[in-house]
Amino acid sequence: MTTQPPEASRFTRYVVCNLPILLVVAVMAGAVMLVLEDRWRRGAFVFGIATLIAAGLRFSLPEWRVGILAVRTKRADCISLAVVGAGIVWLAYTIDPLGTG
Repeated sequence: MTTQPPEASRFTRYVVCNLPILLVVAVMAGAVMLVLEDRWRRGAFVFGIATLIAAGLRFSLPEWRVGILAVRTKRADCISLAVVGAGIVWLAYTIDPLGTG
C-alpha cells in the first residue's frame, strides 16, 4: 500500500518524486564527463556507483517517493540494480588500463 504525504500539493509531490532520479542522473552525468575526458575506467566505476545509488534509493524510499525508479516490484528492482551496479564496478576495478600492461 502506498501512502502519500497528507498535505502535499501536486507540484510538491512531483518535485519530491523526481529528486531520487535527479540524483542518479547527476552522478551519471559525472560519469559521462569522465568518459569524455578519456578516463573511461573511472567513468565506468562512477556509472556503477550511480546504479548502486539507484538500488539503495529504491530499497530505502517508500513507493510514492521513488518516482520512475519504480519499474517492477521493489524486490526485482533492487536485485537487478544491485547486480548490474556491482558488475559494472567489479569490471571497472579489475580491467587493466590500456597501455600499462
